[in-house]
Amino acid sequence: MSSHVYLAYDYPLLSMFWTMLWFFLWIMWFVLLFRIIGDIFRDDTLGGWGKTGWLVFVIVLPFLGVFVYLIARGRDMGGREIKHAQAQQTAFDSYIRERAGEARPSSIAELDKLSQLRTRGDITDEEFRRAKELVLSGSGTAASGTTAGVSSPH
Repeated sequence: MSSHVYLAYDYPLLSMFWTMLWFFLWIMWFVLLFRIIGDIFRDDTLGGWGKTGWLVFVIVLPFLGVFVYLIARGRDMGGREIKHAQAQQTAFDSYIRERAGEARPSSIAELDKLSQLRTRGDITDEEFRRAKELVLSGSGTAASGTTAGVSSPH
């Protein structure tokens, strides 16, 4: 053979398999380590000193710290994760509801629509007055006011 190194000859398939397995285990170890660190910070039952102690233990002695944490507190990790996800979903839903509520037309826009309907002759003066009272009282929109007690001739 020449002085070149041929990887296919020097690195058999079984060695490649073991290398990939160890690489996968390292990646999984870091994923587990970061999930535990996230769980330490997410846990509301731990005080500041408790969080500090677990964090130092997990960072200084990572293998032992992770295994002891999983044995001592691993049972509730899933519950804390679900609780955190539900809190995020609730916050997201309330944000969406808040933003969607802002899209509701103002009273001025609703009164303008009502006056246009009256000008075109789609509603009578009495219907306009009742719908206007509904809009000004804040109990309904112009659309619900015209359908709830004010009928359109069309």
